[in-house]
Formats: sequence, C-alpha cells, structure tokens
Amino acid sequence: MKTKLSFVIPCYRSEKTIGTVVDGIRNTVKTRKDLYDYEIILVSDHSPDNVFSVIEELVKNDSNIMGIELAKNFGQHSAILAGFHHVTGDIIVCLDDDGQTPPDQMFKLIDTLDDDCDVVFARYRDKKHSTFRNFGSVINDVMARYMIDKPKELKIMSYFACKRYIADEVMRYNNPYPYMSGLLLRTTKNIKNVTIEHRDRLEGESGYKFGKLLALWVNGFTSFSIKPLRAATFIGILSALSGFLYMVYIIVHKLINPSTPLGYSSMMAVFLFIGGMIMIMLGIIGEYIGRIYISLNEAPQYVIRRKVSSPPCGDSREINK
Repeated sequence: MKTKLSFVIPCYRSEKTIGTVVDGIRNTVKTRKDLYDYEIILVSDHSPDNVFSVIEELVKNDSNIMGIELAKNFGQHSAILAGFHHVTGDIIVCLDDDGQTPPDQMFKLIDTLDDDCDVVFARYRDKKHSTFRNFGSVINDVMARYMIDKPKELKIMSYFACKRYIADEVMRYNNPYPYMSGLLLRTTKNIKNVTIEHRDRLEGESGYKFGKLLALWVNGFTSFSIKPLRAATFIGILSALSGFLYMVYIIVHKLINPSTPLGYSSMMAVFLFIGGMIMIMLGIIGEYIGRIYISLNEAPQYVIRRKVSSPPCGDSREINK
C-alpha cells in the first residue's frame, strides 16, 4: 500500500513562482511513484497579487491539488494550520512558495522520519536570505532557546516534514496566534535536522520586514511561554534593589560629607530608570491580558473565503476556524 504525502504551502505574492514549486513537487514524487501518492494544499493568505487565479488553473490540471483562499491576511502560521485541516496524508511536508526550499530534496526529510523521529526540520549550509533576515534568524534562534526551550543544536526552519499524528495534535490548538515552532516543540521531543541546500528566491523579495518579524517573535513567546513574565519580575526586583542600594549610598555619603549638594540630575535619572522598567513590565503584562481577552472572544485563527478542488470539496463555511 502506498504512503500518501500531503504538501502544505502558504502562498503570498507568489503568482510567478508557485507553479515552479508545484512542478518540482510532482517531478520529485514521480521518482518514487511506486511508493507514494500525494496531494498539495495551496493556501493563499489573502495575497494582493493574482496567486489564487494561478492556483485555480493548477487545480484544473491536477486533481491532487486543492486551493484555499483566506478572507484576510492571517499570517504564515495560520495559513499552515488552515492547510493542516485539509490534509489526508500519512506524512505532511511544509515548504515555502518562493523556491528557496527545494522540493527535489524532500525525501531527505521524509526518509529521516522513523520510530525515533516524529518531525524533521531542514538545516541550511548556506542561507540565501538577506543579511537582515539572517540576523533576525539568529535572534529568533537565541530567543527560542530561552523562551520555548528549543534544544541548542536544533535549527527550526519553515521547511519540515512530520507524521500525521503530530499534525492531528497541532490541530487541537484552537486559540488565535498560532506559532508552529511552539506547537511542534510542545508536541514531541523526537525532532531532528537534515542538511539541505538553500536556494535563491525565484522572484521578488521576502515579505518578512522588521515589523512582521517582531510581531512573530512576540506572538511565539507570549503564546507558548510565561518566561517574559518571570523576566519582568526579575527586572522589578533588580530595579528595586538597585534603588535601595543607591538610597543607602546617598545617605551614607551625606553623613560623611554634609556639604554634598542634593543631586537633582541623579534623582531624575533614577526616577526615569525605574519608571521605564515599570512601563516595560506593565506592557508585558498587558500583552498577556490582551491575548487572554482576544482568546475569550474566540477570534478566529483563519477564515476561508473560498476553496477549489477537483472534485468539488463542499461548503467552505463549515470549516472556518
């Protein structure tokens, strides 16, 4: 009996590249057509270009492809979850729509899945991202290590393969602000890396600017870790201790040298420092409270506007999340 592979690809500004990526998947699967069937789930994250029209044409020519269009831009991780809710395969592979994650090396990931491994992430020898993106990846790696307990040696990328039961467990997460790395790391520790080649983008440039990267970091670390709150507590204790020691120093210094003038500048510096720390801590607490409020209001992870497949796949209103 053949093993079925499900490919989930979030699409954004990729009308000129997604066809090449799909062709790469089909051609690679054909090399093992006696062992594997496949399906491809293409999720347009409310892309401003004509990528969904391209997806519709791909669906017409290949019954193994399903196209999904979200009602607004929910983000890459929400788009992946939308795809997860439609997979029927035994192994799920997630990759990018820009050609940087080469489909022809997918079996390096798939072949690594065994009894001791549930998830396999790609590791790149030489990343073809911009200097800014590479710097952001380093910061994200360090923060993930301390915030969501990512093993130091593990590299987390957008190109990964996982077993079906992992995807089923990930889909149990119903709250807004999904973060795939956190969801996978909390599901299993049986995770490995496989080194593959990272390629240049086929077209255009990355949609991840500084604002989106910052929002992604905040999302991941406030959704799956309480360590920022603990850090806020530690900073508060440190600030209070610093203020107390400085007060002792001022009193002792005044007793030793009564002619010492009162220091307006130093006093204002201390007030500004402590006030700044208080505002930072209130901001962190407010972020958590805001997310609790939004979760209680059952904000959707994603909303499907329409989907196309062959044969027709039913009413999309039934699977909005």
